[in-house]
Amino acid sequence: MADQTLDAKGLNCPLPILRAKKALKDMAPGQILAIEATDPGSAKDFESFCSQTGNKLVKASEDGKVFYYEIEKV
Repeated sequence: MADQTLDAKGLNCPLPILRAKKALKDMAPGQILAIEATDPGSAKDFESFCSQTGNKLVKASEDGKVFYYEIEKV
């Protein structure tokens, strides 16, 4: 279960990543940030973001035009 949720629907790159970065900054290690986005490029963006920052991409799924992610802060 997520500790915080970020609604990034309607935002295009790089805004979903920037908002996720800001939200994660205020979270404690081990907490989960759930993100909802509509940018089709967000899948690759969040994969790259997590590999660069060391955070863990716990979940990535899609339902129609909405993409769902869960990132665990490390």
